[in-house]
Amino acid sequence: MRRLPPLTALEAFVQVARLGSVKAAAEELALSTPALSRRVQALERFIGRPLFDRKHQALEINAEGQRLLDDIAPALDSLAQALENIQSGGNQLRLRLAVMPLFATQRLFPHLGALRTLHPQLHIDIETTPYAVARLGEGLDAAIVLAKDIDAALYAHELDHDEIYVIGARSLLEQPHALTSPGELAQHTVLLHRDMALAFDAWKEAVGLPELQPLAIDNYDSGQLMLEAAAQGLGVAFMHASHFKEAADSRLVRLFPIRVESPYRYYFVCRPRALQTRAVRIFRDWLVTADI
Repeated sequence: MRRLPPLTALEAFVQVARLGSVKAAAEELALSTPALSRRVQALERFIGRPLFDRKHQALEINAEGQRLLDDIAPALDSLAQALENIQSGGNQLRLRLAVMPLFATQRLFPHLGALRTLHPQLHIDIETTPYAVARLGEGLDAAIVLAKDIDAALYAHELDHDEIYVIGARSLLEQPHALTSPGELAQHTVLLHRDMALAFDAWKEAVGLPELQPLAIDNYDSGQLMLEAAAQGLGVAFMHASHFKEAADSRLVRLFPIRVESPYRYYFVCRPRALQTRAVRIFRDWLVTADI
């Protein structure tokens, strides 16, 4: 049997070719950039010809490299799938997913039954960790997060665009002390989620009151608790329209129906390499096509 190059060198080559970046490939494989470059160079020495054109700090795959990629990438994917199958017993796929609790209860869980019907072999371990992005590849396969933007080294799919709603207890609309103008928020407590820390500032700018200071700002790490606090009259919550509509809580009302686009989005995120696993691909493909 003909001698083969190290699998680690082939893996490094495929990652650089697919991601188009040594730095991104190194992060994906948890290597230093020099270590990854050495693996690619070792493969080139084994083959006896360059696989990339070196242009300043960038690598651009050449014709020889593209031919090799086309030939070996499917084989490596099949190998990865075979290992995944043997690890799962051949009949079960497992996804380790982080998701924000309010998104899970309002938008994800009502649809998971349909996903189970389509893919009964897929099982999901769910976490509500506040540091999901940092743990991708280290205990987590993927995450659904609320953010302004996502690191370019990660794969990200934007799930929605939304508006900022000002949400309060129904009593705030009742006379004689009804809250009728944005400026009156100076006499009220504002409730903010830690993942939407700039929502109030964005709203103030949009309504032309950038200097508005509320009585206080209370910070939460739970959207569900924010909604309950607002319903109990503990403050006015700045959240997304979907949070208000999906809650369908008769105790809550939208205050000041002014259209303000949110700077935050829900994203499905994972490391690019994770998309090579069947469980992640199945969930991603279902999530982006389902009406969630």
